[in-house]
Amino acid sequence: MIIRRGMKKGNKKKVLLGMSGGVDSSVAAYLLQKQGYEVIGVTLKLHEDSQNEDGCCSINAVEDARRVANKLGIAYYVLNMKELFRKYVIDYFINEYESGRTPNPCIACNKYIKFGALLDKANSLNIEYIATGHYAKIEKNDSRYFLRKAVDKTKDQSYVLYNLTQEQLSRTLFPLGGFTKKEIRNIAKDNGFQVASKPDSQEICFVEDNNYKGFIRDNSKKVPIPGEFITDDGTVIGYHKGITNYTIGQRRGLGIVTGTPMFVVDINEESNQILLGTENDLLSKELVVTNLNWIFMENLNNELEANVKIRYRAKESKAKLIPIDNKSVKVVFEIPQRAITKGQAAVFYKNAFVVGGGVIC
Repeated sequence: MIIRRGMKKGNKKKVLLGMSGGVDSSVAAYLLQKQGYEVIGVTLKLHEDSQNEDGCCSINAVEDARRVANKLGIAYYVLNMKELFRKYVIDYFINEYESGRTPNPCIACNKYIKFGALLDKANSLNIEYIATGHYAKIEKNDSRYFLRKAVDKTKDQSYVLYNLTQEQLSRTLFPLGGFTKKEIRNIAKDNGFQVASKPDSQEICFVEDNNYKGFIRDNSKKVPIPGEFITDDGTVIGYHKGITNYTIGQRRGLGIVTGTPMFVVDINEESNQILLGTENDLLSKELVVTNLNWIFMENLNNELEANVKIRYRAKESKAKLIPIDNKSVKVVFEIPQRAITKGQAAVFYKNAFVVGGGVIC
């Protein structure tokens, strides 16, 4: 029997809700309260105050969250998690770029902060559940918990949640999973929330103006070392400004002129060389995934057909998952994929459910 989570009524179990000051987490507080939970709202202070007045760690964001909490009559606190965020998200972000990979900081934040440290805090306070304003659903079948896509496919965030463990899934509520974004904004308006029309955050929360190159330059302890642009036969066709300035699939900003458009195909940290090629050179049917987390099962022991996403905004594509060992899986696609990028997540789906996922290596 499948039981849908987050629809309990009439109880007074406590839930620790992450509140960013945006419309999603504000309505999440309202919905949880309507379902009978005792909601304790917390804003996670993750980094220094943003120059962006509406940034997730800005004073305005805290005040927006506090106003909603006061309106609903729920307890509200601000938790300082800057040190953990620096260690698990910012340092990871910088180290990945320095190693020629392209990180996904939202996935790291979810794993270590929003569903790691937040659950630890809930445990220390004897609070049974945690919750966020993510668009996803959790269901239980017998003794196992499953992660399912949200009703609103344009807002579904299951991709960035693939790392959730069975313990975390059993203790997490996603009250927005059954709603569309339009419905959430309407609920906010109907309840007089000032954040009802607040725009969604589109950028990396700790990088001003999405200028990741400048952020790495200002925060890295390493000095970028110029190196060679090469073709697949080893011919040097130009020089780059340091590998942190480039990502797989990049065309603009290379600073070279050739007879045909050239793209970044591979980045080699050891040789400090960047391989350039044509659009066709970006296509590949295979990749290897490590640092796996399985939701459907304890481990993958046999080949499995699934749909796979290789980045958050990518479409799912049919593929075969072939176990290599307990720590890695080969993914073979039916149709070649463009710009498979080391460091990004590959997430596996069966219909509307997340099977698992890992990091492309």
